[in-house]
Amino acid sequence: MEPLKHECGVAMIRLLKPLDYYEKKYGTWLYAINKLYLMMEKQHNRGQEGAGVACVKLQSEPGTDYMFRERALGAGAITEIFAKVQENFKNLSKEQLHDTEFALKNLPFVGEIYMGHLRYSTTGKSGLSYVHPFLRRNNWRAKNLCLCGNFNMTNVDDIFNEITAEGQHPRVYSDTFVILEQLGHRLDCESERLFDEARSIGLGGRDVTSYIEEHINVRKVLSEASRIWDGGYVICGITGSGEMFTMRDPWGIRPAFYYQDDEIVAVASERPVIQTAFDLDASQIHELQPGDALTINKAGKVSVANIITPKVKKACSFERIYFSRGSDIDIYRERKSLGESLTNQILKSIDYDVENTVFSFIPNTAEVAFYGMLEGFKKYLNNSVIDRLMSLDHKPSREELEKICNHYIRSEKVAIKDIKLRTFIAEGNSRNDLAAHVYDITYGSLRPGIDNLVIIDDSIVRGTTLRESVIRILDRLHPKKIVIVSSAPQIRYPDYYGIDMSKMSEFIAFKAAIELLKQNGKQQLISEVYVKCKSQMNLPKTQMQNFVKEIYAPFTDEEISAKMVEMLKAPEVKSDIQIVYQLIDNLHKSIPNNLGDWYFSGDYPTPGGIKRVSQAFIDWYEEVYNSSQK
Repeated sequence: MEPLKHECGVAMIRLLKPLDYYEKKYGTWLYAINKLYLMMEKQHNRGQEGAGVACVKLQSEPGTDYMFRERALGAGAITEIFAKVQENFKNLSKEQLHDTEFALKNLPFVGEIYMGHLRYSTTGKSGLSYVHPFLRRNNWRAKNLCLCGNFNMTNVDDIFNEITAEGQHPRVYSDTFVILEQLGHRLDCESERLFDEARSIGLGGRDVTSYIEEHINVRKVLSEASRIWDGGYVICGITGSGEMFTMRDPWGIRPAFYYQDDEIVAVASERPVIQTAFDLDASQIHELQPGDALTINKAGKVSVANIITPKVKKACSFERIYFSRGSDIDIYRERKSLGESLTNQILKSIDYDVENTVFSFIPNTAEVAFYGMLEGFKKYLNNSVIDRLMSLDHKPSREELEKICNHYIRSEKVAIKDIKLRTFIAEGNSRNDLAAHVYDITYGSLRPGIDNLVIIDDSIVRGTTLRESVIRILDRLHPKKIVIVSSAPQIRYPDYYGIDMSKMSEFIAFKAAIELLKQNGKQQLISEVYVKCKSQMNLPKTQMQNFVKEIYAPFTDEEISAKMVEMLKAPEVKSDIQIVYQLIDNLHKSIPNNLGDWYFSGDYPTPGGIKRVSQAFIDWYEEVYNSSQK
């Protein structure tokens, strides 16, 4: 119920025909700009802190610009950016608006390659300078690099140390700046190699430039740079000479999809975005496979090739549970399955009293899982009716049949998000009072003291909104029992591949496990885990283990959930409360192709993730736990 922040969304378009082709077929040379805008708006869910676009002209004369970039901050960044781009076209005559030769020669943001980015920060750093795309300038077109991506590197320190050892001096210590400089350096080396090669075969002057731009090997650049990358990433780039690329991490953690025909190549973080923008079937769109890169050279040759040998695929399951739009055909089906798979657990929690139970959901992102939950209970009721009918030893009367069959699932819109809590309210008591009114309830939707209320959410991370708002407000309906259901399992571990949850102290499940250890006289285990984590920090990452798992090992999921209820239930709340979490086995059955579950299981797919979780526990122990014991 607390919004998670996700790294980013990407969108790319490469026109494969001359610009005049699109003017004649679609009535405008703004075809690609319009499609990019649509693709970015359809991914607005992925980034509301900032956005940026870039464009490259394939043909330009020396002394004229050929690479353009625009960025903006805030939830309205997409609108602001494209308004600025359109400013360049507003005073054109009708003839000029349809003159592609004039547009290509005279107007910015008119070209053949476009890249867009939406940002959700996971680094804690903000400001326009941190908004993608990042741009590295050079007087040689082939050495210009514009970069954006949906990624978090767990070993930015290793990459930083490597490039500084080679003499580079990055201006900023962040993964995007460091990757930009690393790739930029490799691009420089490739350009210089081709420069020497061109001279060795007798070329000179502008022929050397043409030779470099026609022969540059972006796959080689990516291969050399990515060999030490550890993390979840989809990295996109364009060069000033007209190369375009998208590369996905070898574990397939972050998603990427593409479409190609004889007119365009389009790339996005989500499949329905491309479907909607170009009116396509899902079957026409391809998923970029782990470790692969999609590259397009200046001449428009498209290729997909493996850059890094794929690892065991661990595609992020949170993409399917929460982040990606539910309009994808597979994600919609998976989210419904997540809701339905909770049927048996919910039945136990309400003591099988379906007749006196109302079902609902909070927030809107949980709506699809809610439909699946309802389907599960409809099947349960249908089976109950069949069992009762089959057990009859006589021909039933109409009244008997009506009594047996007259059961249905009761669902209501119980809670409505009413206000957005503004961050400028800093004083604690004021914030808590406002938080208690973020949601409003539908009065009269339950029978007080009679009905149970089952309300499904997609995930429960920190528990703040539950404690300060949801439980208090739902209690006003006076249900006999409130069952809060999470379509995701308990979130126990930080994420280091793109989701903004990196501290142990953020997780209500972790806090509950620590309290249980203290309550059961096992707090010594906390110090033992600290010593184990601390002692392995100088080992190679490949030899490290996730000892934080031992914090949870003494307790069942149900025991941890019960402790959460104690911690989240305010004294004034009268209703009985229970929290039901998804089982990891059922998660994998519902989402069989996205098995990345490290935030639930602690099974990190990369060595860097294990090192980072060990450091996170050390930081928590030294900064939070130690101080609380003094």
